[in-house]
Amino acid sequence: MRIGIDVGGTKIEGIALADDGGIAVRHRVPTPQGDYPGTIQAIAALVEHLETATGERGSVGLGTPGALSPRTGRMKNCNSTCLNGQPLIEDVQRALGRPVRLANDADCLALSEATDGAAAGAPTVFAAVLGTGVGGGLVAYGRVLQGPNAIAGEWGHNPLPWPHDNERPGPPCYCGRAGCIETFLSGPGMARDHASVTSETLSAPEIVALAAQGNDACTATLARYVDRLARALATVINLVDPHVVVLGGGMSNVPGLYEDVPAAWGPYVFSDGVDTRLRRAAHGDSSGVRGAAWLWPAAGP
Repeated sequence: MRIGIDVGGTKIEGIALADDGGIAVRHRVPTPQGDYPGTIQAIAALVEHLETATGERGSVGLGTPGALSPRTGRMKNCNSTCLNGQPLIEDVQRALGRPVRLANDADCLALSEATDGAAAGAPTVFAAVLGTGVGGGLVAYGRVLQGPNAIAGEWGHNPLPWPHDNERPGPPCYCGRAGCIETFLSGPGMARDHASVTSETLSAPEIVALAAQGNDACTATLARYVDRLARALATVINLVDPHVVVLGGGMSNVPGLYEDVPAAWGPYVFSDGVDTRLRRAAHGDSSGVRGAAWLWPAAGP
């Protein structure tokens, strides 16, 4: 049995996967806000709950909102800031008394979808998380790619490519730079863009809904979003040439993306044709926790 734990900003979710990938048990608990020791305790209690419910001991994979620094062995780049600088994997292993595997939540999305989701069987997969932030993960031949800096696939903090004059220098980003892909393609990024053009304050879901009803201003905002997503993904295709690009996160539910973006990315891809497929995550918001479980390719201790 494989256990996956997904540590989010508001909830910690756990699942127990049977060998065939079926979910035996699933459970969620609130994330102890700003409480690192409480987070460790919540993870350990969640694993105990899953194992009690199934009557089995399982391997444990952990999906996190940041990455484990190869230099320090401590967490970095977490939007759940209480995790930053902490030896999370060591502390969880100590609490559980067994080895634990850890990966970024975008890597877990990519692994889940490459294993038994929208990209099952594809040799190379890029997964893009489009939500309150923008992240990415890469899987090649069933394995998460992790480079020496533990940032493989992190396209969200690259600049938006081929910017138009009105896109320079771009919105300020929390990372300290301006014009990052995240500032344009996140949900808040769409809302900011709409407000900057129309002076109208709407959320991304509201913009998408109004565009579907024929609202001209919202339709124009959505068209700008599609063009920017096409440009941003074209750079990924030029660099990695993945067989499948999978979209996850709230913005992945925008209707029309899976036809309109491939129709728009061709001029930006350095090829005479583009055979990369764009797919919505098959497992939705369960992909992250499923991917955490699949960090163990075979049944663990």
